[in-house]
Amino acid sequence: MADADAIEDQVIEWRRDIHEHPELSNRETETAEKIAKHLKSLGIKVETGVAKTGVVGVLKGDNPGKVVALRADIDALPVTERNDLPFKSEVNTTFLGSETGVMHACGHDTHVAILMGAAEILSMHKDKINGTIKFVFQPAEEGPPPGEEGGAKLMIKEGVLKNPDVDAIFGLHINSATPVGTIAYKPGGTMAAVERFVVNIKGKQTHGSAPWDGVDPIYIAAKIIDGFQSIISRESELTKEAAVITVGKITGGVRFNIIPESAELVGTVRTLDPDMRELIIKRMTEMAEGLAKTYGGSATVDFQNTTSITYNDLDLTAQMLPTLQQVAGDDHVKLVKATTGGEDFSFFQEEVPGFYFFLGGMTPGNTEPYPHHTPDFKIDEDGLLLGIKAMTQLPIDYLNAQ
Repeated sequence: MADADAIEDQVIEWRRDIHEHPELSNRETETAEKIAKHLKSLGIKVETGVAKTGVVGVLKGDNPGKVVALRADIDALPVTERNDLPFKSEVNTTFLGSETGVMHACGHDTHVAILMGAAEILSMHKDKINGTIKFVFQPAEEGPPPGEEGGAKLMIKEGVLKNPDVDAIFGLHINSATPVGTIAYKPGGTMAAVERFVVNIKGKQTHGSAPWDGVDPIYIAAKIIDGFQSIISRESELTKEAAVITVGKITGGVRFNIIPESAELVGTVRTLDPDMRELIIKRMTEMAEGLAKTYGGSATVDFQNTTSITYNDLDLTAQMLPTLQQVAGDDHVKLVKATTGGEDFSFFQEEVPGFYFFLGGMTPGNTEPYPHHTPDFKIDEDGLLLGIKAMTQLPIDYLNAQ
């Protein structure tokens, strides 16, 4: 639509404002206010406070039909920004007891701005809408704080896919390693199921000079970490799908000459196949318990599922692919392999058919883009225009095809 070109500068302005004022998961109050104010100004019916800080807008077309949802995540990360952008975040906070900066280090600011732009365009073309469009601005995609509910799961629990009932849902994620002007997609499993795990190891405390008088949980922890990697390298059929076990945190001990009583491992499992996921979780539990017992201690393993497999419905993907090719050009829509990143958009896809794709945000010719979730992360704002076009045309084409 020509309207996308006309609104591009406004979308970039929204993005920069949101980037400069980031908010952590379940704390996105100012961001939600900006979204709600904009949607209300368009005459869209707005509900706030969904899943704590989420915003949902409902736009009814002039003609009856199905219901399609468009989703954007709105939360930032506990990362201190390190670049020279004029709209760089200077926000600081305390996160889990540590002082940190707050940054949109994953591009959610662009997702919000793109969907705000799509909402404005679509609200001006109700005569072309055969049905209803729900605009879902979701908090806490990065995960709610410990002890809190949040994200897609809580939105679903509170009925975001009901009244009116959603028939399909679309979402996008900007990517710093995909060139501007490009859309990347994969039918079926496209992002991983994610588990957070905690291994608690019990030993027997003793003096560091006499390890034979105790049971060393740090030594056991090392054996368990090594054993976990053998599950990936020797037991997982990696020619079928990728899988990853990462230990990201090790805690144990207080002093150089004391063998402690306990140690803790915290990490993540990423899987793209349900059977492999089941096997890996089973074997991690068996291995941790078995190795700890072998060396005289004990261990327990607790898993917390944070995302399911982001599964693009095969029929919906095939149906909407021509729309993406139309807005981007055939040569700029790329079929890609699955990634081991995780996305709680997957919970929406467990309820209704969904299609999730990646939007290019890398300056063409850049050979060393900064990864997501890092202090130097950057997005080329020239990529937002294609995002606006895609999120505007997808719902219209879907509703018109019924």
